[in-house]
Amino acid sequence: MAADQAKFLAVERPVKVPNVFRFEVGDLLSRRTVEGLKPEVVYVLVTDRIDDGFAILSEVDIATLRDRALQVYKFRILWRIDRDQCQLLLGDTGGGSLKEAKTLPPQFDASRDVVEQLQAVSKDGAKVPYFVVHRKDLKYDGNNPTLLYAYGGFQVSVTPTYSATLGKLWLERGGAFVLANIRGGGEFGPAWHEAGLKTNRQRIYDDFAAVGQDLVTRKITSRRRLGIWGGSNGGLLVGVEMTQHPEMWNAAVIDVPLLDMLRFEQIAAGASWVGEYGTVSIPEQRAFLASISPYNQLRPDVDYPEPLIFTTTKDDRVGPVHARKFAARMEEFRKPFFYDEIIEGGHASGADLKEQAKTTAVRFTYLTRKLMD
Repeated sequence: MAADQAKFLAVERPVKVPNVFRFEVGDLLSRRTVEGLKPEVVYVLVTDRIDDGFAILSEVDIATLRDRALQVYKFRILWRIDRDQCQLLLGDTGGGSLKEAKTLPPQFDASRDVVEQLQAVSKDGAKVPYFVVHRKDLKYDGNNPTLLYAYGGFQVSVTPTYSATLGKLWLERGGAFVLANIRGGGEFGPAWHEAGLKTNRQRIYDDFAAVGQDLVTRKITSRRRLGIWGGSNGGLLVGVEMTQHPEMWNAAVIDVPLLDMLRFEQIAAGASWVGEYGTVSIPEQRAFLASISPYNQLRPDVDYPEPLIFTTTKDDRVGPVHARKFAARMEEFRKPFFYDEIIEGGHASGADLKEQAKTTAVRFTYLTRKLMD
């Protein structure tokens, strides 16, 4: 199913202890009428992200058929289906309860971990929330290996989810994980996204840096133990942070990135992102793009963290050119870096599970060596 298609998922009306339920994908909402709907079925209108095996719903419409009229109710529910863990929670509209119906077993030991939501203050005074997953017995001594992740663009909401690989390869080993809800995303509506469009994008990068600084100020971590990670537009984010604040990070994972912002419109699908980034054909926007472009901002006399740059030869969205040029410029300046390019996989970490597993292993090996003893 495409992410922007509204669908009806029909589920047998849950009882006190739900033991029978089924799923049916109906027609598009615009084509669906009440004809044929059954009074004994609860219809859940799905309007949030459903794409490539993932579905996260925070608030949905629940409708029942009464007197030949479709009556709609608002009901909070989490319906999570991802590659790591499947969990089905059924809501009883009559009693207002929410119960777990089925779930896969956990893939790592999370009993020692806790999740907190904290807040940093950005350069312009904006409050930027972020989530931290860490051990319950965390010592606030600045010595905790910490991985900071964000996306910050295209009104994409990046919210907490379950990750078996992150849990097994990072959290179980004592690392902390941070998810920053910086501007440019859609976590707080269109205004949160629009605040970082085009020549306002520096706000996004200031937000991310503010979260990094807040982690150090709280003594959750330190520059020695702090690494950053992002892919695609998030790869651009990490490239900008690496060039604007090289002293703040000890590791930087740059996945399938945009990095040459003066040429992005001529590379792969870049011309379609002018609405987000701006265009070099407008002098004011070109000047701003030049000021943030990681490829153009690399300097031979600056010490940078040794990054891991990852791309794929057959990436038809961003293309491998950005990563290749950035690596070539670092080599020209005699700066250390790691470079990993695989052939298959498109705009992702690999074409199959074996390739994805290898990419993940390389990423966390790099992070472990950089941030852990």
